[in-house]
Amino acid sequence: MDVYQHSHTSQASHPYTEKDIGTTRLLPTYRMDLRPTHTKDVFYEANPVSDWSELSWEKIGRPYRVERWSKEKLRWEKEHDQQLPPKTSWEMFNRSFQNLFDEDALAARKEALGTLGKSLSTLQLHEAFEAVEDIVHTSVWNKIHRIEDAIWDPRGKRALFEGLDVKKPEILFLGAADGYEAMQLMAMYPGGHAVLVDYDDYCRTHRFGEFPKSYPFLGENPATGAPKVWYRDEMNIDFEVCDIRDLKYSKEFDIVVSIGLIEHFPDQYKPLALDMHRRFLKPGGYAIMTTPRAQLQSKIFYTLFADIMNFAYRELMDVKHLGLYAYENGFDILRHGRIKAHNGIIARTR
Repeated sequence: MDVYQHSHTSQASHPYTEKDIGTTRLLPTYRMDLRPTHTKDVFYEANPVSDWSELSWEKIGRPYRVERWSKEKLRWEKEHDQQLPPKTSWEMFNRSFQNLFDEDALAARKEALGTLGKSLSTLQLHEAFEAVEDIVHTSVWNKIHRIEDAIWDPRGKRALFEGLDVKKPEILFLGAADGYEAMQLMAMYPGGHAVLVDYDDYCRTHRFGEFPKSYPFLGENPATGAPKVWYRDEMNIDFEVCDIRDLKYSKEFDIVVSIGLIEHFPDQYKPLALDMHRRFLKPGGYAIMTTPRAQLQSKIFYTLFADIMNFAYRELMDVKHLGLYAYENGFDILRHGRIKAHNGIIARTR
């Protein structure tokens, strides 16, 4: 395991302080957002279901399956005459998705507009078509990730995570990718320790490893209870490259979290996925799960970005779908709601 904990910091890596709380700022690849959680545009709707025992699949229907696949996935399967293996699909996805986070969308759009002009003037129609695709992709990504901040969604996530009865928690993040939500939890409940788990080493080295050191997380000062700005290099984080089915931990974590994981398991494997959240929890510990929402914007996104996103089985759910899967697999739902792009639940083992 690699530990990301440092004692030496600099103003360059910690550009924001408590004086910046309440502000937001657009940066080239993301939005800095230290505004309070409880504002109108958080889009957090708490507890739309009053009694989970009254729900059934006949009443709510099944999740929406995303079935427009990446051209790279289809090309690989044609060349190898077999279905793309899950691990390979996630390796492809992680590299493809991370390119979006790394790219300056406005600069890329400007370049694509220049390419479009040149291609049209010389009647290079194939290049012009590709430039139009790039303009659409960069424009949509800029709006979703940078303008609306719907991917990281700090205020929505804080609204979902608040009120947990933990101090200095031990946190296990399954399928951690860039580890964003574990860092937000550690800012809100400081002094703990997080283990991020992903079976693609690229997540350790790049998605988490190169996560912006200057990104500020709004949390709490444990000495005073006042709001405080935290950074990743102030947090005690390990990253373990491992298949989550091979983890050797016991029931030693206060929080087990997954973000966009459950929807990648077909129904016959969902009990296994949910058991991964239960088996490492201390008695009384919290399972936190989110899945992408079955809303028109999400369906459009996964259609437009099929070549970048769709390498493996994927569903879009309503929060009722996510909660019912958890309820049927032995969890009591303590809090649930919808944030910008995701459903979210906080649960305990029943």
